[in-house]
Amino acid sequence: MPSLLVQGILFDLDGVLINSTPSVTRVWHDWAIRHGQDPDHAAHTAHGRRAIETVRLLAPELDAEAELKDLELREIADSYDTAVFPGAASLLASLPPRQWAIVTSGTRDLATHRLGIAGLPIPALMITGSDIQQGKPHPEPYQRGAALLGLPTSACVAVEDAPNGIRAALDAGMPVLGVPTTYPVAELQDATELLSSLAALRATIVGDFIRLNW
Repeated sequence: MPSLLVQGILFDLDGVLINSTPSVTRVWHDWAIRHGQDPDHAAHTAHGRRAIETVRLLAPELDAEAELKDLELREIADSYDTAVFPGAASLLASLPPRQWAIVTSGTRDLATHRLGIAGLPIPALMITGSDIQQGKPHPEPYQRGAALLGLPTSACVAVEDAPNGIRAALDAGMPVLGVPTTYPVAELQDATELLSSLAALRATIVGDFIRLNW
């Protein structure tokens, strides 16, 4: 059974701990139609990326700040079917609260709302799209996440479902466990290891370390 010994775990939120893909897809399909974009391409581009950067990439002529505010409100209003992934609650409960954090591209208000809808506690430590200057695939989010734990990036592992997040974590200097929930396995090949699902991941506390098995 593969294993990894780390001091900290950094979880992406959407697509890793919670399933918000239907909501993200609906909101970005609607946005794309309203702005003359291809709906499927817009949704595919948006997953794992800050909304403001998706807008800048797909429609640079728009006011990205204004679009971000509108998209945040729409995603909060359309979160009714957000659900926790099997194994997420028990895995988080098994971890010391200061040795894990969430690193998400969503805004803080959106992340907090979705966690509540899914029935997961708000973590003590969280880096959101509201806290950073450069989003995934830039390494800043995971660098900030490791700093929040008080650890070097090399002492952490990231758990990701999106190519942008995988690239961000690798460039920050940490291994990545990929979960094929949002993107097909073929698009996650850069991950250090691929999990069949989050439910396959087990954590054992060994002194100041966490042993992960899958």
